Amino acid sequence: MVDKLTKTKTSSESERAVGRRKTAAARVRITPGKGEITINGKMLAVYFPIKLWQDKITAPLEKTGRSGQLDISVRVAGGGTNGQAEAVRHGIARALVKWNIDLKPILRAEGFLTRDPRSKERKKPGLHRARRGHQWRKR
Repeated sequence: MVDKLTKTKTSSESERAVGRRKTAAARVRITPGKGEITINGKMLAVYFPIKLWQDKITAPLEKTGRSGQLDISVRVAGGGTNGQAEAVRHGIARALVKWNIDLKPILRAEGFLTRDPRSKERKKPGLHRARRGHQWRKR
């Protein structure tokens, strides 16, 4: 149920969103709770053991002051570990905006709602990689 004046969800509902980065895609669901974050059935610290990745994922919650208030369940696939962490962050930010539209300026200013379009360039024929050519050899 959405309150028409404040445009915030009632506490019994959940919200879903999708975050992407490179080839990684994260399906995020937020519900009111104790602040537990599970990714592919594992706790956050188990799935992303490095503190940098954990901080990257929890940044939208900390910036909006919602850490410890929402349970987050994520299914992430594709890409590498860093790409997955950024996809989860993007999904959490988008779900928070669906949850409460008033959080959009805060998340937009931090750059959490912007989908990073950079991805790997395709390999071209006649080259070693996308742009790396053959090295010239005199003898």
